[in-house]
Parts: sequence; structure tokens; C-alpha cells
Amino acid sequence: MTQPDRAPGAHRAVVFDMDGVLVDSEHLWERMWARFAAARGQTWTAEQTRQVQGMSAPEWSAFLARFSLAEEPASETERIVVDDMIAALEAGEIELLPGAERMVLEVSERVVIGLASSAPRRLIDAVLDLHALSDCFSATVSSAEVPRGKPSPDVYLAAANKLGRHPRECLAVEDSSNGLRSAAAAEMTVVAIPSADYPPAEDALTGASFVAADLDEVRVRLLESLTTPVAG
Repeated sequence: MTQPDRAPGAHRAVVFDMDGVLVDSEHLWERMWARFAAARGQTWTAEQTRQVQGMSAPEWSAFLARFSLAEEPASETERIVVDDMIAALEAGEIELLPGAERMVLEVSERVVIGLASSAPRRLIDAVLDLHALSDCFSATVSSAEVPRGKPSPDVYLAAANKLGRHPRECLAVEDSSNGLRSAAAAEMTVVAIPSADYPPAEDALTGASFVAADLDEVRVRLLESLTTPVAG
């Protein structure tokens, strides 16, 4: 059973996830976590990736440090991994997903848009700056900046607050299990774009009002669901 959708034209904002929605980066996070663990003699698997997806940087870095039996504290663990992600971005490995740029540009022309990401602040800013999308977003929130990461609703609630919109006036676009759960818990209308490589759990998909096959389909769905701009 899917989440009930609001009437067409009832939504006044959109909040996007970043990893797996705007950019192709989920596999890079897994690579960096596995690299950190391997350097300390531990084997990171897809099971560990599933456990940490959606966690904030302080949460996954603490998990990774414990799992790897690292001598470094969680804060240093986070720095090492995020440095590797920034290097991957600068090397051209974190590309926009097909349809992401058009989606962001067209939706931001209609309503205010926000970002609710589990990525740390410096990676969010670097990704949006590199891909020339920063000016499209009226608010961006990292789950490191709220009390609890996904699947708790905190990061989506914070994004809605910064946009000046009630969460029920917002659409959310998510790909992962914990991201879908987070947006649904915030009472947003959720559009799912499931990853083929990291498919969300069935129970998480039940919180979505619509499941899209690609970002072009997401874009069309969003535009159909947004408040019609007032002619000026």
C-alpha cells in the first residue's frame, strides 16, 4: 500500500536527496568505506553498506571506526573518507545522474527547492558548486546538522523549516530505504527513484506515493504535483 498523494498542484516545495538522486555516488561511498576497513585488516561487505546507508557522517564514521578496529577516532575516520570522496569528485567520478540537471532547473523555476542529504556539509557544497547547481537551492541540510540521521525525519523537517514550508506541502525525492523512511516520517509526499544497485526494502517503498523508473519520470511527476505559479 502506497502513501496517499495530495491533489495535483497542492505542493509548494521539493526536497531532494543527493547521493543516488542527483549524483552517482553510492558506489563510491562503499568503495571508500571498504578501503578504510581493508587498510586496517577488515573486510567490508554489502551488509555493512546496507547498515550505514542513510546514516549521518558522525554516525557512519563511528560505525566504521568500530568495525575496522581503527586506532583513529570517529572524527578522523570521517575526515579520511570524506577526503577520498572529495578527491573522487575532483577527478570527475561524481557525475550528475541522467536527467538530474534538467529536473533541478525546471523544478526550481516553479517552487523553492531544498536538499536533505546524509553527506557531510563540505561534500554537499563541493558537489553543488562543481555542477553549478548551488544557486538553485534555497536550503540545504546535512544530517550531521540535525540530532538524528535517516531514517529519522529530522533532516527533512529541518529542510522544510528552512524553506518556510510545512512538510505536508513538500514533495521529497529519495532512493534508499532509510531515505524513503525519513521523508515519509516527515509527512512529505515521497517520490521514489529506486537504485538498481542498492534496491530499497519493500517496506520502505510503501511510504512512497509514486515509484519512478528514471529522473525524467520524476521530473514530470514533480511538475504535475506543484502549485501553479501566479502570473506576474
